[in-house]
Amino acid sequence: MKTIIKSIAALLLLAAIIGFSSCTESGKKQEETSTEESHSEAIEVSEEQMKAVGIELGTVEMKNLNSLVKASGQMALLPQNKADVTSLAAGIITQIKVIEGTPVRKGQTVALLENLEIVKLQEAYLAQKQELAFSYQEYERQQELSNQNAGTGKVFQQATSKYETDKARLARLETQLRQLNINPQMAAAGNFVTQIPILAPINGVVGEIHIKTGSYADMQTPLMEITDNSQIQCNIQVFEKDFPKVKTGQQVEIALTNMEKESISGKVYSINQSFENDSKSITIHVKLDNRDGVKLLPGMYVSALINIGNQLVKAVPVNAVAHAEGKQFIFLFTGTEEGCNDPDCKEECDDEGKVFQFKKVEVIIGTTELGYVEITPLETIPENAEIISKGAFYIMSKISGGEEEE
Repeated sequence: MKTIIKSIAALLLLAAIIGFSSCTESGKKQEETSTEESHSEAIEVSEEQMKAVGIELGTVEMKNLNSLVKASGQMALLPQNKADVTSLAAGIITQIKVIEGTPVRKGQTVALLENLEIVKLQEAYLAQKQELAFSYQEYERQQELSNQNAGTGKVFQQATSKYETDKARLARLETQLRQLNINPQMAAAGNFVTQIPILAPINGVVGEIHIKTGSYADMQTPLMEITDNSQIQCNIQVFEKDFPKVKTGQQVEIALTNMEKESISGKVYSINQSFENDSKSITIHVKLDNRDGVKLLPGMYVSALINIGNQLVKAVPVNAVAHAEGKQFIFLFTGTEEGCNDPDCKEECDDEGKVFQFKKVEVIIGTTELGYVEITPLETIPENAEIISKGAFYIMSKISGGEEEE
């Protein structure tokens, strides 16, 4: 009897050892599987977590959204809004009436130049004016004689020719004086000047001044620069692939690179029809609507978004995109697995039901409208594939938390 009891006890002990070993092996297999998955791209979320956090699945949809073309460029002035100040006569600079940064009006004197040759020009004008008076008197006298048949036709013709020649010569000298900004009436009165006023050719602000008092100025060298920044525009570069999408009249949002909070709206008003050097980009001219009076200077770098209108694009709900380290991601649903349902080792396996698996896919986002955002996946995803449409932020937090813990 004792022998039978000992045998039964031994059998029970062996069965317990075998059962424990089976459960241990099952636990080891689950741990190994979990370790392998942690090193793969799969992201696992339990069914219980999905319900608790409110994660929902959806698909990548095709939506009509306002598409944007991204571009960069800089502020620029049209040729008619910048000018070099020059002189039509050589001479010595006797006075500079402005400094760099001075606002000036068109026709305002910015410098004085002295040239003794202009005295001779004024003398010639005065002498020619007197000569014209004599020739006019002779012309009238010969015309009167001709009307009375008292003179000869040849003399009258000579008087007429002399009068017309003197009148043309006086007009030429008067034009030269006006080009030098000298009043012909003062020269006619004998009030000669030796200094020529140099006038601003446009409204604007004085830029770099290339002269100094006492320096010699010739007719080829610019004396100073004037720019009219009130008429500044923006030139942005659009690459070949986006060129067909851009049209005149499209709205543009301009952001100043060095002024994060400043943005200006504008409108495309002109498009170049040739490539810019070897860059395979085309210059788009944007007229700005600077109602807030933001101070703009030529050469300022900008980034721009051109609204090219409604386009059928891939889009997902805004909550489907997660952000991390300056990048954007969506989570692609790849399948489910059943949790451990072995009743003999329930405590060790910690049964959680279904496990949902996802893959992180990086995307480039575009325009956002009506709760949807345009995306361009950086890898191919299956058509009608399911993604996390709500709760992507939680998954990204779960990944980041796991990495930090590890």
